[in-house]
Amino acid sequence: MRLQWILAATVTLLGTASVRAEVKTETVEYKVDGKTYKGFIAHDDAVKDKRPGVLIVHEIWGLNDYVKDRAKQLAALGYVAFAGDLFGDGVVTVHPQEAMKMGTELRKNKEAWLARAKASLKVLADHERVDPKRLAAIGYCFGGSTAQVLAYDGAPLSAIASFHGSLVVPTAEQAKAVKCKMLICHGADDTFIKKETVDEFQKVLKDNKVDLQFESYPGVLHSFTVPGAEKAGIPGLKYDEKADKQSWESMKKVFEEVFKK
Repeated sequence: MRLQWILAATVTLLGTASVRAEVKTETVEYKVDGKTYKGFIAHDDAVKDKRPGVLIVHEIWGLNDYVKDRAKQLAALGYVAFAGDLFGDGVVTVHPQEAMKMGTELRKNKEAWLARAKASLKVLADHERVDPKRLAAIGYCFGGSTAQVLAYDGAPLSAIASFHGSLVVPTAEQAKAVKCKMLICHGADDTFIKKETVDEFQKVLKDNKVDLQFESYPGVLHSFTVPGAEKAGIPGLKYDEKADKQSWESMKKVFEEVFKK
């Protein structure tokens, strides 16, 4: 009898393994104004139905393994995740000066910045497994700012989440164009963002009745979601495990809320 039970249990486990979720990843090339961009998409290949899609935008270092791992995490949660490439050709750097140059140059060219973000969102929305009516955008540092810019352009998003992103203070007109819930995860001791900017950012959005969830973590610095951030050699960057986990859980709750509507 015991042998039969063991055999039955083994068959059950094998059956479960055969349908276990498998995260499929691939590089996706797309064009913006004639230039090639190389994004990274991840989704659970076992799920055939259309599901929400999440755009992820990288830090000033480019579309590196950190962002790709976040895409895989989102895919494991049941979303189709697309890590967009905003610098072109999948460029990645570990050199602070080069990274700052790439990020600063694109931020200054607001038209190109928005065009690349919108093109990345379109790649996600057009994916065969994505429900284009259920989209979100998240980003880290520079990517968090990019998610904000998409919201201010009135992009068809259900939510955005910005993790230690520079705060882009919108005009009243831009704030009125926001159609989604905004989750801002901010290190209270982030030396790169002035308190005056934090206050103005929240005031403009709240005055214009944007659905804003602003979380400020005491004692937390910039890049708090990135393990080993201090190794970059830039003062003011530091990983914080508690804030990392708390902000990720907040994002999950926001997605559960907006995608159920």
